[in-house]
Amino acid sequence: MPLHSSPRHRPVAALAAASALLFTLSACTPGATAAPGATPAPAASGLPSSHVHGLSVNSETGQILLATHEGLFDISKNTSVKIGPTNDLMGFTAAMDQGVFYASGHPGKDSTMPNPLGLIKSTDGGKTWEQVSRQRESDFHALTTTKSGIVGFDGTMRTSTDGTTWKPAAAGFTPAVLAGNPYSDTVLATTPEGVQRSADAGTTWTLVPAAPVIQFAAFASTAEATGVAPDGTVYISTDGGLSWKSTGKIDGSVQAVAASEGSEGSPWIWAATTAGLVVSTDGGATFRPADAA
Repeated sequence: MPLHSSPRHRPVAALAAASALLFTLSACTPGATAAPGATPAPAASGLPSSHVHGLSVNSETGQILLATHEGLFDISKNTSVKIGPTNDLMGFTAAMDQGVFYASGHPGKDSTMPNPLGLIKSTDGGKTWEQVSRQRESDFHALTTTKSGIVGFDGTMRTSTDGTTWKPAAAGFTPAVLAGNPYSDTVLATTPEGVQRSADAGTTWTLVPAAPVIQFAAFASTAEATGVAPDGTVYISTDGGLSWKSTGKIDGSVQAVAASEGSEGSPWIWAATTAGLVVSTDGGATFRPADAA
C-alpha cells in the first residue's frame, strides 16, 4: 500500500504494544514459551498470530511489522513472513535509526536467551537480537523510545538514556500502553483513570484531565497522536496528548495500533483487530482492510 513520510520524522514508526486484558498486564507465566515444534497459531482474521502485542509501520519503506507471541512478522505484502527467532515479544518499539528495534518478553522454542529477556536490541530489522540489559530481571510489557532514550514498564516505570543503565520513575499507575516518538520527549501512558503524560521522557507524569479514557495510543509525529478507547472509538490529538477530539470508530477487538503522518493533514492509522489489519487515511473517520488501501 502507498505510505506517506516526512523527512523530518524518519523513520515513522509509531508503535503501540497492547496488554491482552483491559488496562492490565497480560497474564504471563515465567518460562512460558511456544511448544517444541509448534507453528504460529493464526487468528481467525488471517493474521499470523492470535496474540498481537505490537504494530509498527514505517512510511518510508512501506514495511508493516507485527510483534506477536510467536515472534516478529512482516505483513507488508498481505502475506506473513517470519523474521528472526521465535520469541514472545511482549514489548516492542522502534528506534530513530532504520531497522533498529528494542523488545522484551520471553524466549521461544530453541532460544538460548534468558528468561525473561530483559531489554534486547536488533540492528538488522529483527533478524537477530542482542542482549542489552536486565536479562532475567525485566519483562517490559510496555516499551517505547524517546529523543532522550527508552521508557519501559516491568511492574516499575523505568527510564534509560542508553538502554543499559536504568532509573526508576515516579509513576503510581500501571500502563496498558506507552506511546512515544524518537524525535520527542513526550510520552503518553494509557490507564483506567485516563491518559498520563510525561514531557521529560518518562521521568515525571501528570494525568491529563481533559483526555478520554483510551486503551491504545500512538504518535504519528512529534505532536500528533491517536488514541483508541476500549469500545473502539478513535481520538486524535494535535498537541501531544493535551486535548483530544473523536473522529470515528474501529470495528472488532483492537490488539495494537500504529500511526504515521498523512499527506493531507490527517494521520494514517493502522489497527490490528480480530477482523484483520485495517487502516484509515482520513484521521480515523473511516477504516478499511489494509490490503484495500
